[in-house]
Amino acid sequence: MELRQLRYFVTVAEELHFGRAAERLHIVQPAVSQQVRRLERSLGVSLLSRTTRSVVLSEAGQRFLPHARAVLAAADRAADSVADFRAAGPLVRLGTSEGLGDRLDALLSAFARLAPSASLELVHAPTSQRLQRVRDGSLSATIVRGSWPFSGLDFTPLWTDEVLVALPASHPLAASVEVAFAELASLPVRLPARSRNPPLHDLVVACCREAGFEPVLGKEFTTAQDTLGTLGFGRPHWTVFYRAHANLLPVPGVAFRPLRDPAPRMPAYLATPADRRLTPEVVALIEAARETEDG
Repeated sequence: MELRQLRYFVTVAEELHFGRAAERLHIVQPAVSQQVRRLERSLGVSLLSRTTRSVVLSEAGQRFLPHARAVLAAADRAADSVADFRAAGPLVRLGTSEGLGDRLDALLSAFARLAPSASLELVHAPTSQRLQRVRDGSLSATIVRGSWPFSGLDFTPLWTDEVLVALPASHPLAASVEVAFAELASLPVRLPARSRNPPLHDLVVACCREAGFEPVLGKEFTTAQDTLGTLGFGRPHWTVFYRAHANLLPVPGVAFRPLRDPAPRMPAYLATPADRRLTPEVVALIEAARETEDG
């Protein structure tokens, strides 16, 4: 087990909500979910009982919590004991995109290996705000998906994400290994508003039209938790998730399937200031991100 996993678990146990825990930790929600699941796998027990609407401590989680807090307190005391000898390394403030899923953990591990003296602070905010903060210098860089018309920035390609369909597990299409876009024509789709996420909205609409139909737009996609809860137990409809995000979302009543005819893909980029030379730490960040494509 890792200290990071213990810290994430304790924060979730205190909040009983993955979203609020992620806000406290200043990271994205999928990273919290992933690390807590890894901790549970390493222990061989479930520490939390999860549904789409609630999170509670299991009996094992209640027994484990005070010991996790004790380990974290001991680790903090150990770090404080040598604080006077520690040299401050460069800080990289990275804006993160929604739905990075298991890519984020791989990126963090690779960056720590490639730039061991640097500190990485993750900042989560709407894409337009993150791009503005890169331009004004309050962020070193940000990950974005798709093309954003933003002047004064360079966009370095990182990886390409597969886009999956999410639909009710009880729907006949869920029995398929892959789902053709044309088979979704009769079902409404939940998408983020175009004003909030134009690349993803436009990609899905373009794929529907390529498959020969105009999508029936249902209720707007809000959060993954709320949308998946409705998807699993409400009227039949569909939405989309990046595979890296879906890998962390085994949700009762929901099936994730690859799409074909066409098979949508979304490129990811690192946005950096156009008028500034990349620091060695940001170069290491680009290399770390590209390693997730191979992984």
